[in-house]
Amino acid sequence: MQARIISIANQKGGVGKTTTAISLAAVLAEHGKQTLLCDLDPQAHATIGLGYQKNQAQNSISEVLLDGVPASDALFKTRIENLFLLPANSNALGIEVQLIDAENRETILKRSLDSIRYKYDYILLDCPPSLGFLTVNALTASDSVLIPMQCEFLAMEGLVQLLNTIAHVQKSLNPSLGIEGIVLTMHDARTKLSREVETEIRQYFEGRIRVFESVIPRSIKLSEAPSHGVPITQYANLTAGAWSYTNLGEELMGIE
Repeated sequence: MQARIISIANQKGGVGKTTTAISLAAVLAEHGKQTLLCDLDPQAHATIGLGYQKNQAQNSISEVLLDGVPASDALFKTRIENLFLLPANSNALGIEVQLIDAENRETILKRSLDSIRYKYDYILLDCPPSLGFLTVNALTASDSVLIPMQCEFLAMEGLVQLLNTIAHVQKSLNPSLGIEGIVLTMHDARTKLSREVETEIRQYFEGRIRVFESVIPRSIKLSEAPSHGVPITQYANLTAGAWSYTNLGEELMGIE
């Protein structure tokens, strides 16, 4: 077994990136897939969203990337069967600066994950909302990129920059990196704007980049779930948000 490693990335904040990372990881685990979620965001929102405090872990992604701590020594078993977490803590705030002078800095995460990827079916990387060294490390380590995109005006603003970064990584660091697809988030089917944005994105990327059929709705329950330290499928499993992420996970796995 060798994990399929997927970066969840968008340098634009507030697009549902971490919610997607947590929820999708939970769905994969609930389908019996050995799943690891790596929190690369210094804000540690994925860590908090799975019920851990950001300074609870002695070892975290910071110690893995900066101090050479084996990734296997920084893992937590979550309350969800089959789901593991490589957490972030407050030390992550300094990773970008400290990586500047590191040798082979773009491949540190890849080398760390290579030692454990045989244990998992999926490894999801929750990237920070930037295109710095952490995101480049994630893209270099990944097989593909999943891009959450908000269904609002100027939704594609900044996407060109992300696609350029992906192209740079493909050319110089990871030739096999692919684009898993775009997932539309914060969709409000009651509004004309959301429907128009969805149509525009699907038409624009048709035949070039996959746009998942599953659309993530704007949802109060999705917003509440992280404060309870559980994903939406555990917090409110009979809601549209839970169903949409379940459908997304099944699309990703190729389940009809």
